[in-house]
Parts: sequence; structure tokens; C-alpha cells
Amino acid sequence: LFEKMADVNLKEAALIVGVVAACYWNSLFCGFVFDDVSAILDNKDLHPSTPLKNLFQNDFWGTPMSEERSHKSYRPLTVLTFRLNYLFSELNAVSYHFLNLIFHVVVCVVFLKVCKLFLDNRSSVVASFLFAVHPIHTEAVTGVVGRAELLSSIFFLAAFLSYTKSKGPDNTIVWTPIAVTVFLVAVATLCKEQGITVVGICCVYEVFIAQGYTLPMLLDTAVQILRGKGSIPFSMLQTLLKLIVLMFSTLLLVVVRVQVIQSQLPVFTRFDNPAAVSPSPARQLTFNYLLPVNAWLLLNPSELCCDWTMGTIPLVESLLDVRNVATLTFFCFLGTLIVFSLRYPGDSSKTVLMALCLIVLPFIPASNLFFPVGFVVAERVLYVPSMGFCILVAHGWKKLSNKSALRKISWVCLAAVLFTHALKTLHRNWDWESEYTLFMSALKVNKNNAKLWNNVGHALENEKNFERALQFFIQATQVQPDDIGAHMNVGRTYKNLNKTKEAEESYMIAKSLMPQIIPGKKYAARVAPNHLNVYINLANLIRANESRLEEADQLYRQAISMRPDFKQAYISRGELLLKMNKPLKAKEAYLRALELDRTNADLWYNLAIVYIELKDPTEALKNFNQALELNPTHKLALFNSALLMQESGDARLRLEAKQRLLHYVKEEPQDANGYFNLGMLAMDDKKDTEAEAWMKKAIRLQPNFRSALFNLALLYSQTAKELMALPVLEDLLRYYPDHTKGLILKGDILMNQKKDIVGAKMCFEKILELDPNNVQGKHNLCVVYFEERDLIKAEKCLVETLALAPHEEYIQRHLNIVRSKIASLSATEQSSLPADGTATAAVEEKKNSFQNMNEVKNEQKTTQTTVDNNKGHSKNKKQTEKNNMDKETPKKSAKEIRDIEKKRVAALKRLEEIERILSGE
Repeated sequence: LFEKMADVNLKEAALIVGVVAACYWNSLFCGFVFDDVSAILDNKDLHPSTPLKNLFQNDFWGTPMSEERSHKSYRPLTVLTFRLNYLFSELNAVSYHFLNLIFHVVVCVVFLKVCKLFLDNRSSVVASFLFAVHPIHTEAVTGVVGRAELLSSIFFLAAFLSYTKSKGPDNTIVWTPIAVTVFLVAVATLCKEQGITVVGICCVYEVFIAQGYTLPMLLDTAVQILRGKGSIPFSMLQTLLKLIVLMFSTLLLVVVRVQVIQSQLPVFTRFDNPAAVSPSPARQLTFNYLLPVNAWLLLNPSELCCDWTMGTIPLVESLLDVRNVATLTFFCFLGTLIVFSLRYPGDSSKTVLMALCLIVLPFIPASNLFFPVGFVVAERVLYVPSMGFCILVAHGWKKLSNKSALRKISWVCLAAVLFTHALKTLHRNWDWESEYTLFMSALKVNKNNAKLWNNVGHALENEKNFERALQFFIQATQVQPDDIGAHMNVGRTYKNLNKTKEAEESYMIAKSLMPQIIPGKKYAARVAPNHLNVYINLANLIRANESRLEEADQLYRQAISMRPDFKQAYISRGELLLKMNKPLKAKEAYLRALELDRTNADLWYNLAIVYIELKDPTEALKNFNQALELNPTHKLALFNSALLMQESGDARLRLEAKQRLLHYVKEEPQDANGYFNLGMLAMDDKKDTEAEAWMKKAIRLQPNFRSALFNLALLYSQTAKELMALPVLEDLLRYYPDHTKGLILKGDILMNQKKDIVGAKMCFEKILELDPNNVQGKHNLCVVYFEERDLIKAEKCLVETLALAPHEEYIQRHLNIVRSKIASLSATEQSSLPADGTATAAVEEKKNSFQNMNEVKNEQKTTQTTVDNNKGHSKNKKQTEKNNMDKETPKKSAKEIRDIEKKRVAALKRLEEIERILSGE
């Protein structure tokens, strides 16, 4: 490539770099907007964890080419450059924009070399400068996805330059440049589809430039041969041979490309390109009118718009439409130039011919003339055609400047054009700073495009400005009343504003606009697949009402009946069936979804949740592992599989559970639950210092974390640090004054460690206020009465406690001791009771003391996450419910059983001590 640019001197290249830098420096401050979101932010093919082969199996947006929703835009080499950006800077937009700027400089320099084939040096520089500053290029250069145009153009021009070297001395064929040309055409096509059109330019160059034929000469030769008065000249045979090789290679590329898209054209809706689904003659008249519209954008790029779909350009439905005059004028002008370039010999006609080829041939794929495309007008597709336009302008300027009378004015006009274009480009770049600025700038140009109103609404919605977003979404429904997506947006925004009635009304309007099923006709071909999400959104809305769950299920089934391969409907229905306590049916729904997509980690995760509901932890763990195999950073699978391992009681899984929790907190460093569960694991492993550190970390992140506060206090009490537990319990009870177990533990510490009988009494009385039937709290209060030497009150209290738990033998025994003490005192007229060494019976439940509170360690925050359908898309991510605070783990390990037995023995010893106190020993 550099050899081919040998005659582009350093000064010219430096000037081009300076001009481009002056026009596009502010593009470095722009973010990812519009199509960048799908191609960059949401495209998993950029991530190093994604296999490289996926780039060659998926489309430009990361969607498998085999899927119906794929746009069939196959540009793996462009995606590869995005991946390289991600490798070096991840999602730092500056590096992406900087690389685009570099590619634009390269295109301008290579274009200068091409211009020098047909123009003098001065005119070539003028054409190159005009190309460098033209405002129409901002979408291709400042929009990151425009890189497809830039890369394709580099190889497009390089292929053409290579072909110009294929003519040797005495008109011989040099095959190496032709082979290089074919290779570069393939590379250009892998950057963007229009790269293949350079073959047509090479063919025109060969016939009319390299061989010097004109159309009359070719016609004369053909007539002579047909009359039998002559034979085909050898030079013409050589030309035919080169053209055949070029055409055969092109045909091969086309066949491969058709195989890649699996012989399926992408599915577009009438909103993307209204003319494509219009009847004759509106379709033909509109498509032809779009040609002068594009030409006008090149000639006068004053009003630029990032989206020209929907109602931007009204259909030309009649021959009497005044816009047909523009179409007729354009074709007359184009025809004049074609006739001039093909009929007359000379450098001027050759220059015009090559300029026309650069304008027309690369534009053909986007012209709608041979197959419909997903847009009406797109400024970025004018990147290559503008090269021909710039050559024409430079050639015309040269003609004018050569005339002495017009020389000065021609220079003034040129300077004015370059300056105003550069200024417009610089100003236009700021429009791409954010989605809000981009779409608001578009609305200044065109207010009849509902998609623009929707997109401004989306930008405001992303900023949580739902009230303003709603205004734009409603305006979109007024501009395009039959836009299903706009009504869905209104419904979703009402839902975000907690206006469920209005949300349901909007969803019902969207549902009523859905086309009816025609027997025998494929439904998917007549509607955008994402529009079916109206059923999902409506069902998700109404299922919040427990009485309407069946109605929601009916909507999911309706969506499935329309599209049996509608994966999201199965996912959402599975979640609903779980809510309806129908885990077996939920399992069926998820298994059906897995038949459609076995590479979806979320599906395996959801199936694991079903198995948890079915009390099958082994299968649940298998499915969690499958989800993590597909997505090693699946946060919910990491977290819940670790909990499952922890709760299994299998010591062999404990280390893996810890590793997964460590991975989870690395992915979610601000989630206190991860640190809390690491603390619970450390407590199980008797690593008290480590457990304390994890619990404190969880509390720092979430100061009111109920379970972390209580278990940290419990940890202190179990490790003879009862006084350190008190301030933690104070925090717990400040946030949760009715935390019964916290009150019991605090009362125990106050009674036994602080000897604060009054404080302990307040704790136990608070428990009975909350739950008068709490046996532990009431029994401990009885002991407080005994400590206060109020034996009558202690007896009455123990009688009431025994009534609550008549089978608790230790309460009966304590009652007997108190009664015995009362009788003894009455008989001997004793007036005092020994108080030293007194301990509470605090938390005995079936002969378990305060210390036997291990079951509380299972207290965890119940968390369930359900994802709203954002912009018509849904992901079912139901968080596993953790054990409630008063539940024990069903399965105990041998070690845990031994620990419980030790605590039982300790409790019995303590019981004996209490009985000695009560007996007055």
C-alpha cells in the first residue's frame, strides 16, 4: 500500500493529517451513541472470553447469522478492530474514536493517490481536502460503527490501485496485481458488503481507461464482428480474459456471501423502510426520488439527520407529485454526464466517467433498486460515493480556474466551500456527544419521524427522567399512531412511574395494533419479533396482581402460539409458573426454551432455581455449573451455587463455595451479601478472625444488614467476647427493635456479664410485648424475678410459662424448686437468698442454653430479583431464597452434630447450676 502511495509526498500527507485533525478533534469527546450501543456496548463478540470463531459466525451486532432477528450484515474484520480496541481500553470511547480518525486520514491519503490517476496534482489535493472536510462523513467518522465504511474504503481503494498495475508493456497482462486485487476485494467485503462493488469500477477502468475504448468504438467493433467483416482484436481478447477472471472471482464472493446469510434476506418492517412495502407506483417513484435526495445531501449538507426512517420522507404516491421534477432533473443531469463520458475520448471524459463510477456503483447496494434495505436514507453509505462527487467538483473547479476571468472567483468559492464544510463538520461532531444531543439535533431537521421521538425518550429514560421521557414517547404515538413500539414505550414509562392503569391501557393499544394471524402464513414475516414483547410486557404488568396470574399465563401462551420459537415467552412463563407454585410446568417451559437455545446461561440458571423449588439440590447444582460453564462471570449463578454448596453440609464443597463467593465479590464488590456469606463459611470452619473481618466488611457496605449484625454479635458471644457483642447488638436493635433473638442475646450478656438485671429485664419484657407466648423470653424473665428475690412473682411467672410449654420438664423442675424455696422460707422465716453466681436460664429451648443459638446463623436476607422488560426485552433472573432466620439447615454434617451434642452437654451443666441456685445450695 505504501509503495502505491510513493508519489504522495510528505507535505501533502501532513496537510491532510492537519485538516482532518482540525475537523475531527472534538470527536474524541463523544461517547457511544445510537448503533454504537448494539455494536459495541451490547456486543459480546468484543470480549476476550468470546471465541474468535464467533466473529465469523455472527453478524455485525453479535447476533448469530442463522437467527431470524439477524440483520445479515457480515463484517467480521470490522468487529475484530472493535475487539482490539476493547483489548487495550475496554469501553473507553476515546480509543474507538481515535482509531476512526486515523482510518479517515488513511482513506484521505489513499484517495489522493487515486485522484492523481485522473486529475492534476493541484486538483487532486483539492478533491482530497474536500473529501476530508465534507460534513456528510461525520456519521461514518464520528459514529464508531461507521468504521465499517472507513475500513472497507481503505481496501476498496487499495484494490483499485492494485488493479491499475495489471497492464504491462505492450498491453500484456500482469497477473500478480489482479490476484492482489481479488484478495483486497475479499478483505473489503469482510469489512462491509459494498466493498465488492470495486470490481465494477475495475471493469470500467479496464475497458474505457486502460484500453481507451469509447462506447461508439465498442459498438462499431461489435457491428463489424456480427457482419463477419472482422475478428475480435487480440487486445480486446486480453481485456475479456481479465474481465472474466474479475467477474468469476466476484461471483464466487457473492456465492460465499449468500451462503453466509443462509440464503435469507433480513426481515425489516414497514417502519424501517415504508416504500419497500408500498404498492406500485409509489414504491418505484419513492425509490427513484431518494436518488436526488442523496445527491442533494452531497451538494448541500446543511441539514443532516442520523435517522431517515419512518415518516422522514413521505411516499411519492402520484405521478403528479411535484417531487418527481427533482427526480427527472437528476436523471437528465446524470444521463448527460454518462453520455459525455462514454461517447467522447479525452482525459476530461475519462475523469468524469471514473467519478460517476465511484458515485453510482458503490451506492447500488443501498439504493433499494435490487433488494430492500433497512433504511430510507443513510448518510454513512455516501462515504464512498462522495469520493466521486469530490472528483467531479475538483475537475469542474479546475476547468473554471483555468479561465482567467473566473480564476479569482473560483479560488474564493473553493476557500468558502472548504471553510464552511470544515466548520459544519466541527459543529456536527458535537451532536454525537450523547444520544440526547444526537436525537435532539435530528428532531430539529425532521419532526415526522416517530423513531427520533422514541430515541430521545430512551435517552431521557436512561437518565431516569421518566416524566420528560413520557412526553416524547407520547409525541411518537401522535406522529405515528400505528407504531407498536411507541405505545410499548409509553406503557413501560407509565409502569416506571407506578401508573399501572395507564400502562396497561397503552400495552392494550399496542396489542390491538398487532397483525392478526393469517392461516398458513408465517407470522414472523409480517411483524418485527421484538413487537411480540408487548405480550410479555403486559403479562409482566398484570401478574403483579395475584388474582390475574392465569390471565398473565394466557398472554404468554398467546405469544408462544404466534411464535413457537419465541424463547423469551418460555422464560417469562417459567418464572410465572414458579410464582404460581407449579414448578413441574415451569421446568417444562425452561426445557422447551433450552431446545431453542442451549447456550443461554440465564436459562440454565433459571432451571436450577426450578430444581431448588423441587427440592432437588443435586440437579440444581448441575444446572448452576452449566450456567457458569457458559458464562463464568454469571453473578447470580456464582452466588446461589455457593449458597447451595454451603447448605449441603458437604465439607468437600466448602472450598469451591468459598472460591465462588470470592469471584462473586470481585464482580459485585458493593454487594454486602457476598461478604456476609463468606463470613458464614468462615464461622462454619471455626475461622473466627476471618469470619469477623468478612462480617465487618458486609456491615460497612450495609450498616443496617440485619443478619450480619446479629451473627457478628453471636460470633463475639461464642468466642468469649461478650462485651464486644453489646455495641453490635445496640446497632441491630436500633435498626430492628423487634429482633427477638437479638433481645435474648443482649439480655443474656447484661445478666451474666454486666450483672445488669434491670437492663436484662427490659430486654425480656420487650420480647413478651412483641410475643407474649415466647417461652424463652418468659422463662428468662422468671429467672430475673428470682434474682430480684421476688419468689411469688417468679412462681406465678413459671406457672404461666409451663402453661405455654407443658412438656418442658426443666420448667416444671424450676417451678418445683421455687415452690420448695417458698415453703422453706415460710417454715424457717428466712428473709434472704444467695445471689452470687446467679445465671439466667436465658435461651433454653428443649434443654438448650443461650449458647445453643446456632440455628440463627442461617438467618439471611431473603432476596428475590425480577427484571422488568426494558424497552421490550426481558431476562428472568430469580434470586434463590435464602433460609429464614428461624429455620435450621435440614441436613447436618457429622461435625455439626458433634458441635450440637457438645452444646447440649454444656446446656445440661448450666441447667444444673441454675437448679443449685434455685435450691439455695
